[in-house]
Amino acid sequence: MTAAAAVRVPVGAGAGTDPYEVLIGHRLPAALGPMLGTARRVAVLHPGAVAGTARAVRSELAAQGYEVTLLQVPDAERAKTAEAAAHCWRALGRAGFTRGDAIVGVGGGATTDLAGFVAATWLRGVRWIAVPTTLLAMVDAAVGGKTGINTAEGKNLVGAFHPPAGVICDLAALDSLPADDYAGGLAEVIKAGFIADPAILDLVEADPQAARTPAGPHTAQLIERAVRVKAEVVSEDLREAGRREFLNYGHTLGHAVERNERYRWRHGEAVSVGMVFAAELGRRTGRLDDATADRHRTVLQSVGLPVTYRGDQWPRLLDTMRIDKKTRGDLLRFIVLDGLAEPAVLAGPGPDLLRAAYTEGVAAAPTGGPAGAVNAAGAVTASGRKAAT
Repeated sequence: MTAAAAVRVPVGAGAGTDPYEVLIGHRLPAALGPMLGTARRVAVLHPGAVAGTARAVRSELAAQGYEVTLLQVPDAERAKTAEAAAHCWRALGRAGFTRGDAIVGVGGGATTDLAGFVAATWLRGVRWIAVPTTLLAMVDAAVGGKTGINTAEGKNLVGAFHPPAGVICDLAALDSLPADDYAGGLAEVIKAGFIADPAILDLVEADPQAARTPAGPHTAQLIERAVRVKAEVVSEDLREAGRREFLNYGHTLGHAVERNERYRWRHGEAVSVGMVFAAELGRRTGRLDDATADRHRTVLQSVGLPVTYRGDQWPRLLDTMRIDKKTRGDLLRFIVLDGLAEPAVLAGPGPDLLRAAYTEGVAAAPTGGPAGAVNAAGAVTASGRKAAT
């Protein structure tokens, strides 16, 4: 599939930003040039894990006449630090990058988050393109303009809204993605199904084993549907003043789990647990029917995602949620469902309700959690295998 034949999902202008497109297809590197506008110098940020892809991007851009600098950053969440951002700023300064130059982020969600943040902060904002290479990045991190880094206090607490000039989702990149990383990305796809597009759930439930592989018959459709859900929401609400908050379904507890595991759990694994918790909150407040609440557990488990977490960690998780960026003052806020594809805000739930939803809906034995969740050193993820970088 050429760039011309790729599926194009428009993301509309919001808060004074320009519209852009998300391209979904195969063999799309040539599409980068038109997205770069008048830039002639390009910095390609990438982790070591996708160095080969980054070199291919450099070759493509060089053939189109661009001056390209490869800038390697740490793998996975280790890229989302102030130190990594400062490393990039120093490199851009030494190379003399101006406001007319551009940045391309090649890699997973952590890389595109960092690339967008560096682009937002260098000279108060330069053009950037996202080239996500994981399922999670394609359907979530690379779309919407949220950029940021983590701090010791929490995930994504420092960042900026800085939409890309385009997103290129080359599905060929998924062929070499480890199975556990692909399953982690499915959490965000399934989230889109629960909050907006139930057809996604139907496709997954029709053949969970096929849904777990990039070679499945519905892979492109699942990705396109999930991207369209996010594109529609962020086109209306760039800065999370309204509907965009619904995209945080499962993320309040999910981010707390990630931090508690020192980011050795995949984002999607943590969000999977967070969605089960949110569904239990909805059930216990009388807003969500039992069948839809129970459906969370079955569909997430069917693709190999965890649905429980350690019961003894609740006090630490609650403390972390209190400083989550979605909290307003001392008021905890959760996205819940009033029904399938009917997201809403639950503000200020009481401590007894929160504890009961966790204890009865999510908690496993103190040394348990999902099968093989965490060894004594905390080095094993929900699937029982170390996270790929």
